[in-house]
Order: sequence, then C-alpha cells, then structure tokens
Amino acid sequence: MAFRIYTKTGDKGKTALIGGTKVPKSDLRIDAYGTVDELNSYIGLVSDYLEDKATIALLREIQDRLFTIGASLACDPEKDTKMHIPDLLPADVTLLENNIDKMNDILPEMKAFILPGGHVAVSTCHVARCVCRRAERLCVGLQEQNQFIDPLVLQYMNRLSDYLFVLSRWIGHQLNVPEIAWKPRK
Repeated sequence: MAFRIYTKTGDKGKTALIGGTKVPKSDLRIDAYGTVDELNSYIGLVSDYLEDKATIALLREIQDRLFTIGASLACDPEKDTKMHIPDLLPADVTLLENNIDKMNDILPEMKAFILPGGHVAVSTCHVARCVCRRAERLCVGLQEQNQFIDPLVLQYMNRLSDYLFVLSRWIGHQLNVPEIAWKPRK
C-alpha cells in the first residue's frame, strides 16, 4: 500500500513541531511557517510564467531556502531535534542583493509608486511580495514574543521582499509592459 498522506492526528486542532512539542494549529510559529509555505507556492507560480532560465533557476534556489526557513521555524527552539536542518547563510542574502542590483542596473528610474498589474506575471510577483512581507511580520512577531528566530531569517525575508519588488519591475520591463504609476486623487 502507498504512503497515506493523512494521519488524523491534527483533527482536533493540534500539530507537532519538529522535536515533538504539540501546539495549537493557530500558534504563531505554525502561522509563520505556513505563510512561508504559501510564499513558496507563489514563487513557484511566478516561475511558471517566466522563460528566462537564469531567473527560474534563482527562484528554485529561493524556494529551497524557503524550505530551509520553514524547517527552522517548525523546530521547537527549546528541544534538540536530533535532525540536521540545513543552514541559511549570509551568502544567501548577498545573492539576493546582487540580483537586485543587477536588475536595477537595467531598469528605468522609479519616479512614482507603482500599482501591481499590467501582466499576470507582474501581478503574481507582487502577490508573492505581499505574502513575503506577511511572513516577515509573523517572524518579527515571534521575536517580539521572545521566541527564538534566527536573525538571518529576518534579514533574508526582508531582502527577499525587496527582490520580489524589483523582480516584478524587471519582468514587466522584459515583457515590455508599461508600469502603472499611482496617481493619487487630488
């Protein structure tokens, strides 16, 4: 028989962190890594709209880092999990920064706030950016509740949202889609 995906152990609203600690599914830590998982799905969707192989490869690498972050968040910080969780590295943040700079070098100067839209790939990238910001806020919430979170996770999530914003502009530029400037009502 094939592996069953359902265990029925969560039917009463509880789940286990890596390390075995049972917590409610509404726990902030569960919300944080669930939102990182949601972000990962949106990044997969963004890559499905693209043809640039280098950008798709970088998005796959970002998805890998998000699995690392999710695993880190899923661990009970009070227990030794006896599992090897991959590390997030400062070089991962640098990779995002370098790619932001590379894209910015070819983009026109931004002279107004930009509204999401113009092409489904651009809009989806903006959705991913917003989900990334929500994941970042949840991680900050863990920190504010004195729950352990690797400071590099916060830095990576912050830089990733910047990357996704610039990527949305770059995608539009590559597709010759004009940016939609916000023109506030006067």
